[in-house]
Amino acid sequence: MRVVVVGGGSWGSVFSALLAERGHDVTLACRDPEEARFIAESGRNPRYVKDVDLTGVAAAPVTEAPVAGADLVCLAVPSRAFREVSGSLPGSAPLLSLAKGLDPETGSRLSSVVQGRPVAVLSGPNHAEEIAQGLPAAAVIASEDRGLAVELQHAIISTRFRVYLNDDLVGVELCAAAKNVMALAAGGVDGFGFGDNAKAALITRGLAEMARLGEACGARGETFSGLAGMGDLIVTCFSPYSRNRRAGELIAQGRSPEEAKEEIGMVVEGLTTAPVLRDLSRRLGVELPITEAICEVLAGTSALDLVSGLMSRTPTDE
Repeated sequence: MRVVVVGGGSWGSVFSALLAERGHDVTLACRDPEEARFIAESGRNPRYVKDVDLTGVAAAPVTEAPVAGADLVCLAVPSRAFREVSGSLPGSAPLLSLAKGLDPETGSRLSSVVQGRPVAVLSGPNHAEEIAQGLPAAAVIASEDRGLAVELQHAIISTRFRVYLNDDLVGVELCAAAKNVMALAAGGVDGFGFGDNAKAALITRGLAEMARLGEACGARGETFSGLAGMGDLIVTCFSPYSRNRRAGELIAQGRSPEEAKEEIGMVVEGLTTAPVLRDLSRRLGVELPITEAICEVLAGTSALDLVSGLMSRTPTDE
């Protein structure tokens, strides 16, 4: 396949290398022309996952990449840029979303803002840093177009990156967005030193919260116990590579959200997604206490006071 991966960050770079290993003709389209030039000349990304071998990948600025002639376009950009970038792409090739969030303007799932082309979503516990080291991982592909999903599964799957199919597009996208918010909370547990019991409880109740919202949106419950749900939630809440977990930890230690983001130096999707998820839940009448608490912390409320509030909620069934 002729594939263009739009987005020269960690995941876009690593996913480009995965596709090139499978024998595809891959171009990595970068926003920064200098970054594209460096990758083309050196086979390395100067800013992200510098040890990944990109010698089998072409690189070009987004405006010069061969998007119109591609068989597949993969979009690895932040959620806040997804609508604009997807709408500016020429041609009608299928689009595979690698992003994990919601559209900040409308609260819509990212696949729903794509116009004029088939769309699929890849999600799961896929930290780029580990995949860059050649470590095994697994993911799911979701699409309303079963034929497209099967085609992409066979195009991507390898002995170190296993791909499953999931036809619950709504559930997969909501999992991808909500798990980042839960990871902020899990990082807060780490930052306060509350221990493993508290973190396990937070993650378990967070998963229930995610599934409750998913059910209200028409998703299937089992999706939340799969790779896109439980799998991605676990790795994002525990991994040292998790930007969202690290941001929550830094905020609990006294940094502002902006200071945490600056220290991390990369996109922290949970900071964008939390208020969008909260607003969606309010429109649907779904209670998301952890998400509400995270939003209050991001707005400046004391995190310790909110922990006390969560622990003092009215007793109920699990």
